[in-house]
Amino acid sequence: MPDKPDLGLFEGYGIELEYMIVGDGLDVLPIADRVLVEDGEVVSELERGSIAWSNELVLHVVELKTNGPAPSLEGLAATFQAEVKELNRQLAPHGGRLLGTAMHPWMDPETETRLWPHEYGEVYATFDRMFGARVGHGWSNLQSMHINLPYRGDDELCRLHDAIRAVLPLLPALAASSPFVDGHATGLLDNRLDHYRHNCQRIPVVTGHVIPERVDSLDDYRKRVFDPIAAAVAPFDIDGVLDPEWVNARGAIVRPVRDSIEIRLLDVQEHPAADLAIAELVVATVRALVEERWAPASTLAMLDERRLERVLLRAIRAGDRAAVEEPELLACFGLDDPLDAGALWARIAHDLVPAPAPELEVILDRGPLARRLLEAWDGTSAGSTVGSRRTSTKGVR
Repeated sequence: MPDKPDLGLFEGYGIELEYMIVGDGLDVLPIADRVLVEDGEVVSELERGSIAWSNELVLHVVELKTNGPAPSLEGLAATFQAEVKELNRQLAPHGGRLLGTAMHPWMDPETETRLWPHEYGEVYATFDRMFGARVGHGWSNLQSMHINLPYRGDDELCRLHDAIRAVLPLLPALAASSPFVDGHATGLLDNRLDHYRHNCQRIPVVTGHVIPERVDSLDDYRKRVFDPIAAAVAPFDIDGVLDPEWVNARGAIVRPVRDSIEIRLLDVQEHPAADLAIAELVVATVRALVEERWAPASTLAMLDERRLERVLLRAIRAGDRAAVEEPELLACFGLDDPLDAGALWARIAHDLVPAPAPELEVILDRGPLARRLLEAWDGTSAGSTVGSRRTSTKGVR
């Protein structure tokens, strides 16, 4: 591992965007190892200046990420878009291209999943042995944006972690982009998160309540999170390849290896400008909470992960129309009266982002991408069918 940067709160930003690779008929195409090549050899990561390309668990997904912390979010949308264009150029001779949104709308994981077989392949094989990664949407059909924020020392870690915990259950209201699974509209706006929270159910401690527990130091985090995970996965980790820091599947993860916290509950959008517009608002909100703009730190410290999970479950289903009625969560934003999550984000954006990007204005005005996909599609009811696997692209363009 390279030396980790010595960065404090909001002194750097790491963004990761995951995309599925599809063919001309939009079925998934497992060819990530055709483009992750350096000097004729398949690699797990390909550095390209300020951006790196890397593999994921399955061969039909590729990740674009900042190559180390970026000093600012400004300009990253254009940088990522240029990399998307280049990836599409390199995929084209193989009959492939990238497809946005957080879940492929008709992929069949049982028949179409192929695990990454190259470097780190033994790690993925171990995950498959533990959780059945080949046969579930929760492993092979989830694409997200991750935001990494640095901290320096225990005080910054706890302040940042408390702020992120307050924001996590509200994120589907901005970012839900996965209304279709197995060719159907399910009635949920964020199916990715619904599958995500169940993908480790064989070992529940790996995911917990999705919303992480509150901690008061890094040592406390190790005792409450890493140690139980290590004990639970040990019987399955025959080759000793699993580090609990990377097995941990909570919605926000402390990464001591790089002194940062990774936010994982954001569906990837239709293009990078939309992702970065969401990231700008999320980061501004976390920062405002850290700086006690609306409430003292003690208010955030009282939040219980089980009650926050209830808010998250409502947002997974209804997105921007999910009710936010828990007094302790409302108090974190200086509010008393219940409102829906979309209205809450509109208030926050008005307060923190004086000149929102056009992509954010669309989300605040019309709801998350999942809602707009359903409105653009002919049918909006749960159980309705997307259409023929190979001929219909309606709602996923």
